[in-house]
Amino acid sequence: MPVEWSSSPPELLIRLDRDARSPLRDQLEGAVRDAIRDGRLAPGERLPSSRALAAQLGVARGVVTECYAQLHAEGYLRSQRGAATWVADAGAASAEVVARPAPAVGPWQVDLRPGIPDLDSFPRVEWARCLRQVLREAPNAVLGYAGAEGVPELREVLAAYLSRVRSARAAPEHLVVTAGFAQGLQLVLQALAARGLTTLAVEDPGDRDSHALAADLGLRVLPVPVDRDGIDVEALASTSAGAVLVTPAHQSPTGVLLGAERRRELAQWARSRGATILEDDYDAEFRYDDQPVGALQGLAPDHVVLLGSVSKSLAPAVRLGWALCPPDLAPDVAGRRERADRGSPVLDQLALARLVRDGRYDRHLRRMRARYAARRRVLVDALHDHVPGVEVSGLAAGFHLVVTLPTARGEQEIVDAAAARSVGLHAMGRYRAADGDGTARLVLGFGNVRTSGVPDAVARIADLLR
Repeated sequence: MPVEWSSSPPELLIRLDRDARSPLRDQLEGAVRDAIRDGRLAPGERLPSSRALAAQLGVARGVVTECYAQLHAEGYLRSQRGAATWVADAGAASAEVVARPAPAVGPWQVDLRPGIPDLDSFPRVEWARCLRQVLREAPNAVLGYAGAEGVPELREVLAAYLSRVRSARAAPEHLVVTAGFAQGLQLVLQALAARGLTTLAVEDPGDRDSHALAADLGLRVLPVPVDRDGIDVEALASTSAGAVLVTPAHQSPTGVLLGAERRRELAQWARSRGATILEDDYDAEFRYDDQPVGALQGLAPDHVVLLGSVSKSLAPAVRLGWALCPPDLAPDVAGRRERADRGSPVLDQLALARLVRDGRYDRHLRRMRARYAARRRVLVDALHDHVPGVEVSGLAAGFHLVVTLPTARGEQEIVDAAAARSVGLHAMGRYRAADGDGTARLVLGFGNVRTSGVPDAVARIADLLR
C-alpha cells in the first residue's frame, strides 16, 4: 500500500550526470522508470510536482514535464490536468514491480493470548496532553543529550511512586530508566556477569525469552520448580545459582503469589549467599482481591533488583521501564545503558513523569482494573457455563488465567483443534523447561479481547476442553 503523504511528497533521490553524453531528460526517464521497476516507487505513490523536481535537480521544468509525459505514454505514470502525478497500477504491474507483502492477518476470530493489554484503551488524550505540556514548557536544554540513567524528573517520580504503591525502598539515584523489562534484565545480567555471575536460576514454568537472553550472555540457566506458594526456595538453595529471576506478585504464567514465608526464605537465601534476586514486577498493577502486595525489594534492597515497565499498564509501544538497583550496582547498569544506546527518548520520559505526577496514571490504572475484572468475569463465566467443573486458577491479578483440563488429550492437540475453529488457545507447555506431569493446562489471556465474542468462542471449543 503506498504511503499517503499529507502534503507534498518527499524529495526523490535521483542523480544526473552532466558530464555524460546522454541527455538529462533521458537520464531522468531512466531513473524514474528503474525506481518503478524495482519497487522503490510503489503503485499509487505520488511523485513530486514537475516544478519541485526541477528545482531539486537544477534543471528546466520542461525536462521534467517531458519525462513525465513520456512515462505516462508508456503506462508507468498517471496524472490529471492540474493535479498530481502518480505511479500507475497497470504500468507498474507490466514492469514486474516487486510486490510488497500484505500485513499478516491472524488466523483466529478470538485470540486468548496472554500478556497483551487492552490496546484500545491506551490513554491517548492524556498522553497527548502531557506531551504538549512538555513541549510547551520544557527548556531547550532538554533537547540535547541527557544522562542515560534517565531524566531526573522521571527518576524522582518513579522513586516516589514505587515507594508509595509498591512499598519499595527507592531512591532516584538507584533508578535506571530502560526501554522496557527485557533491556533492564539484559543490562543487569551484563553487570552481574562482569562481576563473576555464571549461573542464573529461573522459575519453571516461566518466561522462556529470559532463558535465551541469559544464554546469549554465556550464563548457565537452571530451572527451579514453582508450586502453589511460588518458587521452591529449598530447591533453589541446592543449586549453584548466584542470581534468580522471579515474578513474585503474579507468577508468570501460573498466577500464584509468592507466599510471605517464601519471601522471607528467598531474601535470606540471597543474603547468606551474597546472591542477587531479579524481581520482575509482573502484573503488580492489576490486583483484584483485597490484599495489596508489596515488592520483594522492600525486604532486601541490597540484594534485589526491581524491574518494571509500562508495557502492560499503558502499552508495549511506549518502550519505557526501570531498574531499581542496589546502590553498588546502579552506576554499572547506568554505564552500560550509556554504551548501549545513550538512553530513552527524553520527551517521552518527561511525558510519563507528568502523567504519573499529575495522578492521570493512577486514574488510568483504576479504570483498567475495572475493565479487566469485567473481562475476567466474562471468561470465567463462559468456562463454567460450557465446561462445568473445569478448574480455573491464577485469578487474583493480571489479565490471564490458567485452566486445568480433565482430559487425556495433549495440550498442543487441543490448541491445534481450537485454531481450526478460529479460537486462539495457548498451552502451558510453551513456558516449561521440563516435561509436565501429564496434565493439560492452558494459559488464557483476556486483556486484549472483545468480551462480546468470548462466550461464543468458548462454546465452539467446549467439547475440546471437556
